[in-house]
Amino acid sequence: MHHSPLISVQDAAALIDQPGTVFIDASWHMPAEKRDPHAEYLAGHIPGAVFFDIDAIADQTSGLPHTLASEEAFGAAVSALGVNQANTIIVYDSAGLFSAARVWWNFRVAGASDVRVLNGGLPAWRALGLPISSGTEAKEPGQFTAQYNQDLVRSFEQMLKTVQNGDAQVVDARGGARFRGEVVEPRAGLKSGHIVGSRSVPFTDLLSDGKLGPAAELKAIFENTGVNLTRPIVTSCGSGVTAAVLALALAVIGRDDVSIYDGSWSEWGGRMESSGLIATGE
Repeated sequence: MHHSPLISVQDAAALIDQPGTVFIDASWHMPAEKRDPHAEYLAGHIPGAVFFDIDAIADQTSGLPHTLASEEAFGAAVSALGVNQANTIIVYDSAGLFSAARVWWNFRVAGASDVRVLNGGLPAWRALGLPISSGTEAKEPGQFTAQYNQDLVRSFEQMLKTVQNGDAQVVDARGGARFRGEVVEPRAGLKSGHIVGSRSVPFTDLLSDGKLGPAAELKAIFENTGVNLTRPIVTSCGSGVTAAVLALALAVIGRDDVSIYDGSWSEWGGRMESSGLIATGE
């Protein structure tokens, strides 16, 4: 039976005090929003949850936003948060479903055996009147040894080959105006448009009230945009965050082998080598 990567608020609430379950607040916001997710976490979070800083637990040398940390750095950081390899890991965010999918993917790449995303996130938790804690959470260090599954990650060099030989379909999670190149990119210095040959599936089309819909609805959305669900798929976005929402939705419908282009448009839109592989319009 297919194991859903999602967990409902009701099911998650039943696990709140269970040994071996760890809740992770993975909230992150676009820089233009000028919000401090850690301060918001301290003000209110699911009881026992620890805070995963997407920008800190990342490769600080890549020159790109929050790309994957090394195996050693990731393992050390999540061990320090109190996470163990065998934990049931429940990831959520304050938007409903946005950045949590990225941290779900981080843990999947790192070899976590059981990681889920709270469908609807903190807003859905609050809507049911469930308890909220504030301040920091004292945790015993965990033991997490990351062993990366490189099949779930695409590099710039791999993407160049993919675009040239068509070994996978590229699906872009950004909004339609950005995909078509009609607006200036939010990050300075990037060209507008999309990777040649890619399909547009804005991540917001998959969500309703901060939740992913049923598998049948998600399947129809991808198929209606021309995505062949039997062929290899790689997802992309602005900086690798909402690409993970697409990967999560595809996992809900049984495609848990989807890879993410980690550098996404932050890299593709700024590299000379890809400048001839950018398209605009539909």
